[in-house]
Amino acid sequence: MTAPMHDTSAAADTAAVDVAADVVKASVEGRSLRQIAWKRLKRDKLALAGGIIVLFLVLVAIFAPLIVGWLGHPPNEFHEDQIDPLFGTPKGDMGGMSSDFLFGVEPKNGRDVFSRVIYGARISLLVAFLAALVAVVLGTIFGIIAGYFGGWIDTVISRVMDMLLAFPQLLFIISLVSVLPNDLLGLTGSGVRILVLVSVIGFFGWPYVGRIVRGQTLSLREKEYIEAARSLGAGRRYILFKELLPNLVAPITVYTTLMIPTNILTEAALSFLGAGVKPPTASWGQMLSKAVSFYEDDPMFMIIPGAAIFITVMAFNLFGDGVRDALDPKGTR
Repeated sequence: MTAPMHDTSAAADTAAVDVAADVVKASVEGRSLRQIAWKRLKRDKLALAGGIIVLFLVLVAIFAPLIVGWLGHPPNEFHEDQIDPLFGTPKGDMGGMSSDFLFGVEPKNGRDVFSRVIYGARISLLVAFLAALVAVVLGTIFGIIAGYFGGWIDTVISRVMDMLLAFPQLLFIISLVSVLPNDLLGLTGSGVRILVLVSVIGFFGWPYVGRIVRGQTLSLREKEYIEAARSLGAGRRYILFKELLPNLVAPITVYTTLMIPTNILTEAALSFLGAGVKPPTASWGQMLSKAVSFYEDDPMFMIIPGAAIFITVMAFNLFGDGVRDALDPKGTR
């Protein structure tokens, strides 16, 4: 016997309904903020290019010894045979570039420019990331406290931020470096300078983060979910770290990506002025400072570290702008 025709038709109708329900469910499935931000970021080709360059630079800084061992020479090794004994400039064209010295050599001493640029990336990124971390931690803590509690607490913290923003940061670092001992907290030489740079840049940078966090907190503390948490008996610590802080991640992340290139430029400027890491430790700003005396005879010695700073800062800025647009709740892209 064959099955009744109406049973087959009912089964087909049921299958069609299930498929339609699955389609509707898939079409209205919610997306998290992370998914929405990633979808927007993927559409921004410049931001993606900047992010790829940033990732590449971070990997270069981490694996600098391997890269230099493979493609270059030790950064403090002299190669006098590559220097013209009469003029003190590199032999050959383009600053002595060759298959053995990819970016040429330094005037006078013949150190490998490629190796020193690679190791200089370590110094710049290390100082920039650590200083940004110090600034973000301090700025988030004081900003959220000032915005949530208000009153005299807000007044005191805000006036401290105004005072730090008006303080001459570069002059303070230069003055501090001139009186620092060579040994401090178990560190010596360039280690002491790096500690000072990170501490001072981070300390004077937290008011910028603090102002943004404070302003966002003033707005968020009046939201319905904060009032609901209070009505349910939630304590201040819970509201600060479980309700407010997660909603501040987006602006903090955006400002961090834009703060890092500023820190890179600050470190380069201080190294250029002689207040950065001590020689012979490689630094982009220090290389530019030395290149000033040789820019007419060997312009590549100035162009290469200058281009490294330009590309790094540009990549971070492009990536930071893309992250800002991707995390903007009112964005339409």
